[in-house]
Amino acid sequence: MNPTPKGAQPSISRQQTEMRDRLPFSDSQDCEDARRGLIARRTPNAVLGADGAVVWDNDTYSFLAGEAPDTVNPSLWRQSRLVAEQGLFEVVDGIYQVRGLDLSNITFIEGTTGVLVIDPLISTETAAAALALYREHRGERPVTGVLYTHSHVDHFGGVKGVTTQEDVDAGRCSVIAPEGFTEHAVAENVYAGTAMGRRAAYMYGAALTRGPQGAVGAGLGQTTSTGTVTLIPPTLTITETGQEEVVDGIRMVFQMAPNTEAPAEVLIHFPDFRALCTAEDATHTLHNLLTLRGAVVRDPHAWSHALSETIDLFGETTDVAFASHHWPTWGRERVVDFLSVQRDLYGYLHDQSLRLINKGWTGIEIAEHLKLPPALENAWNTHGYYGSVSHNLKAIYQRYMGWFDGNPAHLWQHPPVEAGKRYVRFMGGADAVVAKARDSFEAGDYRWAAEVLSHVVFAQPDHTAARELLADTFEQLGYGAENGTWRNFYLSGTTELRHGRFGTPTVTASPDIVAHLTPTMLFDAIAIQIDGPKAWDEKLTVDVRLTDTDERYRLTLSNGVLSYSRAAQKTAADVTLTSTVHALSELTVTGLTPAGLDRAGVQVEGDVSALRRLTAVLDPGDPDFPIVTP
Repeated sequence: MNPTPKGAQPSISRQQTEMRDRLPFSDSQDCEDARRGLIARRTPNAVLGADGAVVWDNDTYSFLAGEAPDTVNPSLWRQSRLVAEQGLFEVVDGIYQVRGLDLSNITFIEGTTGVLVIDPLISTETAAAALALYREHRGERPVTGVLYTHSHVDHFGGVKGVTTQEDVDAGRCSVIAPEGFTEHAVAENVYAGTAMGRRAAYMYGAALTRGPQGAVGAGLGQTTSTGTVTLIPPTLTITETGQEEVVDGIRMVFQMAPNTEAPAEVLIHFPDFRALCTAEDATHTLHNLLTLRGAVVRDPHAWSHALSETIDLFGETTDVAFASHHWPTWGRERVVDFLSVQRDLYGYLHDQSLRLINKGWTGIEIAEHLKLPPALENAWNTHGYYGSVSHNLKAIYQRYMGWFDGNPAHLWQHPPVEAGKRYVRFMGGADAVVAKARDSFEAGDYRWAAEVLSHVVFAQPDHTAARELLADTFEQLGYGAENGTWRNFYLSGTTELRHGRFGTPTVTASPDIVAHLTPTMLFDAIAIQIDGPKAWDEKLTVDVRLTDTDERYRLTLSNGVLSYSRAAQKTAADVTLTSTVHALSELTVTGLTPAGLDRAGVQVEGDVSALRRLTAVLDPGDPDFPIVTP
């Protein structure tokens, strides 16, 4: 296949021109806010890992200047230029952010003796670089506290770049997080972590060349860093709205916001600064209700109500709102207006979806026809750069109604390969489908061309003309997308078709993450890997004794299911493992082989062959599975 990117087709160029004419590009407020308070930029702004590999390079977005080319949606181009602004910024005296050094922001709040760090990025390397930039201009203050606003990896993964487990254990640094943080942070990156990571490679454009025909950003941030992911569990847990804490002289009032942007999330008011951290519940974009990498559907109703509560709690005493992404908003009236628009955005999508669901509309129909009211559409911070109206409305339908739309024709459909074969045969064969799809492509109907060409590729993966035209089609859809993650998905599909699979560059299920699996979470993680059909006839039992917690578990493999129980057992197990909790979690890295058990320091008694039989039916995930091909 020809690997060279193509230009924008006339229909895409016309779309971009229409958008330039329609949207208020003369409004420069966001540009002013994104640059306000700049103290220093990091030059060059590349970060290397211990092995010398580049884990972050914001300078690769230097092409984001001038007017958008026709290969990039002009609204997304504007957002990417704003998000690519990098450096150390003063929010107010005593509060500073480093932006443009990872997908998220890192915030430093100066206390009596040191500094509180909010959301230390994804990687230790980028977090350490941000701390170094802060200290270069604000002095060598020790880190006396770390605050995780919520349980997504871009808000805790770099923690060991700003503090150490030793400092935390010694009480020199507090680690603050909302209730449920550790469980959700670990589970999300382990249970379906392989699939989420693979899809995240598409979502953040990890394999895309940076440039006007490739990656321009993901809307929420430019992309994800690819360094070392770590985790230090919290030492102080926030459990209720109104809870007040003081760390290093910094007064904080917390608002619990569970099941909004994350299952465990808090917003924080700093009374002495008249400043509000909105975490990720109010940013300069429509956020995801269902992220394209995959997750549990978020609750827009709870999200909208949480922002109403934020206004009630802190609206009168806040002069600046800053978040874990994007740039701050200054001025009490502007802050309240910003929060109100964000609140109404999620409330409108939720309420109107349910109205139409109760009239019999399906998710796809709602997504195709429901539009935002003009007052919301004309606000830049409601645009779908990261979430989108289309996929969020489908997510709301999924949350309430599930995958089935009620039409029995959709109850028992063929899977993609078999459906593709039948579509192609009905439509006169692969060559005929490709010829018709080419007409649709030339007419600018890329959505239809993508659908029918995908059937051909799944039916006949080696059909070169179908693969080439599907790659070209995805490319045009990417050029036209206002949503950064849609663009990355389309162009990553183009990359996979033209160049082959590219794996999962950012690995979040790191040793530090899996080390914090509880015993039952570890057993669940193993159970997920059981190859059911292969294990149908296998029966075995494993006892696990934990010496440091005085717990005992019985694991039973039968009927292709690995279950566990803490009940007292009357019979002896086939094999018994004696371990500490930490050593047990090491098995996720070392494996259940005799050598792995020995390395982890786990004692084995009984029939070792039972462990070999268990290992034989494990089927780990594939971090390089195909997405746009069968």
